[in-house]
Amino acid sequence: MRLQEIKLVNFRKHSDLTFVPSDGINVLYGPNGSGKTNILEAVHYCALAKGFNKSLDRECLRFTADYFLLQSRFADERDIEITVKVSYAKTSDKKIFINSEELKKYSGLIGRIPCITFSPMELTVINGSPQERRRFIDNALSQTDKRYLDDLLQYRRVLQQRNTLLSAMDGRCGNGANLEAWTEKLSFLAGSIVSARLNFMDRLLACCSPVYEQLGLGEVPGIGYRSSVSRQVVGMKEKEIAETMMHRFREVASQELHRKLTLLGPHRDDIVFRLDGVEVKKYASQGQLRTFLIAIKLALQRLIREVTGESPLFLLDDLFSELDRNRVEKVLLLLEGSGQSIITATDKPEFDGIHCISIRKIAGAIQGEDP
Repeated sequence: MRLQEIKLVNFRKHSDLTFVPSDGINVLYGPNGSGKTNILEAVHYCALAKGFNKSLDRECLRFTADYFLLQSRFADERDIEITVKVSYAKTSDKKIFINSEELKKYSGLIGRIPCITFSPMELTVINGSPQERRRFIDNALSQTDKRYLDDLLQYRRVLQQRNTLLSAMDGRCGNGANLEAWTEKLSFLAGSIVSARLNFMDRLLACCSPVYEQLGLGEVPGIGYRSSVSRQVVGMKEKEIAETMMHRFREVASQELHRKLTLLGPHRDDIVFRLDGVEVKKYASQGQLRTFLIAIKLALQRLIREVTGESPLFLLDDLFSELDRNRVEKVLLLLEGSGQSIITATDKPEFDGIHCISIRKIAGAIQGEDP
């Protein structure tokens, strides 16, 4: 997948800007605060229907503006053009159009424009809360597996209904038939979600190991799954996971009634990243965390290409900081020939084979420079 052009109107720092990247590796450089990351975020909006770091739509409005507009053109591996328009106004909801047709649901965009991001802010995927790691795997899987996305959205709706019912029961056992019905639905969906996550993690690890070798790293990466339902969930079939979950719900029934909350399920699970068998977040330095995250994202790029046949667009914010030249060269070598990537940097980098683009604006466009 390639971005051919994107136009930003009243988005973050930019009143009217057009960005036209080249194929291959692009480096967008300029001083801090000049709006480089805003351009990546705009592309992210057009690919995944949302901004970075859980930003609210209204937070992306340019100061004093009442609306923003993003217009983009992409081309897939067969050179078929896809246009995406995202508009938002203070007085109306966000609207998304693909090839001039308005989407009824934002989720209809997911998977149409495969896209991966890397940002120093994402280190929380490794050393943050379990919610950050669940969000990582959910976002990745949703781009490659339509059933997973549908099941995940339905699971969230059923979970909300079940929690509402638990709260309404107020610690009493009445309404047990309704609770059992929601529990059965939740368990069925959980079996599908957890099974898909386990399979995805196995494939991601298979892609990550060679990436670690190519980056010249001596450690052996590992990815594990920490289930809230059972320690033996790895290796279980989808139906077994659902049945085990039903059994565990009966065991914690009194606790759930007391706490008025669903205590088990994929919404409470965790993903464990390891190096040489040791959990990364427990001992890794900042540099090791950053390198591990880059390796995971490069592995994800390979996996998405393997599953979909499309090389995902890769957005990398501030890639070069805290990495030595040798490591950066190896990352660029892995990016070379792997589709289009857009990297932000403070200074113009001195590497061969990349397209450098200055953030200096001329008549609303970005000034491009050849390698």
